[in-house]
Amino acid sequence: MKKIIIITLLGLLSSMTAFALDGNEILKQVDRNLNPESFEMYRKLINIEPDGTKKEFVMFSLKKGKEKIASVFLLPASEKGRSTLRIGENMWLYIPNVGKPLRITSLQSVTGGVFNNSDIMRVDYNSEYNCEKIETIDKGYILYLRAKLKSVAYETLTMFIDSEKLLPYKIEAYAASGMLIKNLYFKNIKDFGNGVIRPEIIETDSPLYKGYKSYIVFANVKKRELASEIFSLNYMHKIDGLR
Repeated sequence: MKKIIIITLLGLLSSMTAFALDGNEILKQVDRNLNPESFEMYRKLINIEPDGTKKEFVMFSLKKGKEKIASVFLLPASEKGRSTLRIGENMWLYIPNVGKPLRITSLQSVTGGVFNNSDIMRVDYNSEYNCEKIETIDKGYILYLRAKLKSVAYETLTMFIDSEKLLPYKIEAYAASGMLIKNLYFKNIKDFGNGVIRPEIIETDSPLYKGYKSYIVFANVKKRELASEIFSLNYMHKIDGLR
C-alpha cells in the first residue's frame, strides 16, 4: 500500500512540475542560447543527393533581434554576391545581374536540398511559434509548438530540449495535415567564445526526399552590434562589405 501511495505522489509531483513550467519562456531561452541577440557568423551548407553527389555553399550572415537576418553567398563562384534578407515573414533574394531584390517564400529554397528558406533564414522560434504543451522526459523537455501565422513554413513543431544546456537536439516539423515534413538534428555542442555555446551542426532529412540529406555547419559565431539600416532592401548589395 505504501509503495502505491509513493508512486502516486511521485506521479503527481512530476505532473505538477511539468504544469508549472512555462513552455514559451523555455523557448525564449532556447532562442538566446542558439543565437545571441545580435551577431555575425559564417555557415557552410552541404546538400547530399542519394548517389553521394555533394553541393556546397558558404554564406556570411548577420542577425539582429528576433526577426532580422541577412546573408551573402561567398561560394560557389556561381552564387557569389547573391544575398538574402528576412524581416519577420518577409523574405527577399538579391541577384547582382538582376539588380533589384526579388520576393521569395519560406517554402522555397535558395540552395535546393532539404533546407527551405525558413530553415536557412531562421529567425527566433518564439517569434513564429507558441508553445501549446510541454512534457518532461529523462533528458529534458518536449515542447509542442504551433505556428502563430499561416505563412509559417511548418504548422507545428515538436522540439526535444536538453534541460541542462537548454538547447534542442531534435525538431520534428509537421504540415497542417499532421504529416511529418522533416527532422532537424542539432549536433556537436561547441564553445565559440564570448559566452556563445551552441550546436555546430544542424542536419536534416525528410520522408518526402528519401535519400537526400542536408547539413549546415556554423563557424566564427560572434556577438556584434549591428545597425538597423543593414537590414533593408537598399543594403542587400553591400552585405559582403561588412565582413
